[in-house]
Amino acid sequence: MANNSQSTLSKKTFDVVAPFKNDPFVGHLSTPITSSNLTRSYLSSLPAYKAGLSPLLRGINIGYVHGYFLLGPFVKLGPLRNSEVANFVGLVSTISLIIILTTALLIYGAVSFSDNEDTKKKSIIDFLTPEGWYQFTSGFIVGGFGGASVAYLLLKFFSFVF
Repeated sequence: MANNSQSTLSKKTFDVVAPFKNDPFVGHLSTPITSSNLTRSYLSSLPAYKAGLSPLLRGINIGYVHGYFLLGPFVKLGPLRNSEVANFVGLVSTISLIIILTTALLIYGAVSFSDNEDTKKKSIIDFLTPEGWYQFTSGFIVGGFGGASVAYLLLKFFSFVF
C-alpha cells in the first residue's frame, strides 16, 4: 500500500525541465521559457517566422536591421573614431561585413540545400528551400546595404545630436 501512495505522489510532481512533448527522442528540452506562450508569440513575430512574408522580404528585413545596427560599433569603436572620416570608414567596414555575411549565407545554402530528394519536399518555412534561400540571401545583401546607407546618412546629417 505504501508503494501505491508513493507512485501517486510522484505523478503529481511538476518537472521544470522535461523532454519536449514527453518524447525523449526529440532532442529538445521543454522548460518554462521555451514552452511559454510569450516566447512563442515573440518568435512568431520575428521576420524569419512571420507568416505571409516572401523569402525576399524576410531577407530584406533581416539585412536592413543588420546593416543599420552594425554601423554604430564601427563608427564609435573603430580605430578612426576621432577623425572626420569615421562615419565613412564605418560605412565601408559595415558593407564589407555584410558582403562577408552574405558569402557565408551563400556557402551555407549551397551545402544545406543541394538538389536532392530531401529538399524537393515542400518545407514548412518557405525560405528553407534552395530557391527560397537564394531569394533570402539576395534580400539580405540588398537590405544590409540599405540599412547601412540609411544609418550613414542619418549620422552624416544629424551628427550634431550624437
